[in-house]
Amino acid sequence: MDWAEATLRAYCCADPAQKCALTLELPQPDCPLDQAVDLPAQPGRPARPQLIHPAKVPRRKLGSEAGRVALVHAVAHIEFNAINLALDAVLRFAGMPLAFYQDWVSVARDEARHHQMLSERLGQMGAAYGDCSAHNGLWEMAEKTAHDALLRMALVPRVLEARGLDVTPGMIARLREVGDTATVQNLEIILAEEVRHVAIGSHWFRHLCAQRGLEADSTFAGLMAQYMPGNKGAAGHFNVAARREAGFSEQELLALGA
Repeated sequence: MDWAEATLRAYCCADPAQKCALTLELPQPDCPLDQAVDLPAQPGRPARPQLIHPAKVPRRKLGSEAGRVALVHAVAHIEFNAINLALDAVLRFAGMPLAFYQDWVSVARDEARHHQMLSERLGQMGAAYGDCSAHNGLWEMAEKTAHDALLRMALVPRVLEARGLDVTPGMIARLREVGDTATVQNLEIILAEEVRHVAIGSHWFRHLCAQRGLEADSTFAGLMAQYMPGNKGAAGHFNVAARREAGFSEQELLALGA
């Protein structure tokens, strides 16, 4: 399939700028994937940034230029991983409806634009993607869920990516306080579009639950308890309005403690 071959090229590309360009040029899938693509152990990614344990990633205050560079770099790294995550879903999970592949290609394109925006912002700040260390938590969860589309939809978009909906408004508020309007504009675009991405995850999670005869809310709660015990959300704060828009039910919000 031409679209799957083009998606695999983007997935394997290690250069961030070229990966973004290839992703933005992807053709719209015009037929479902009937067989999973044979994927490499890791998607293409550059030698830098250096990947370290999350606890060792330096934390800096946003009042300094270095702190703001670190923040923009961290989000750029998340968006780079998110490109690979969306492409991985397209290539890994065969037998889904055509709309599944179209949805995740559209998400990959958005994530590529986000990474481009943030890379440009880093350049304006005298830095570049790869200058700071980063962690690999998002991709590690992708590996843990590679065997099951239901797990992937539950635990990547609806947990890890949904945390971005919770924490980004606070980032925006702090950046406004220090007058970094350029970064604020980027994060506002990303926040608005990430709601749709999490909603796509919610839609396909519920689709797979219905297909397997599972009740979605209790299934999600069970997966959270099994895979992420004691780790419900973004430091106890939830963007309830955004999560509702992204497909979280009232029962799920209550279970999360939102």
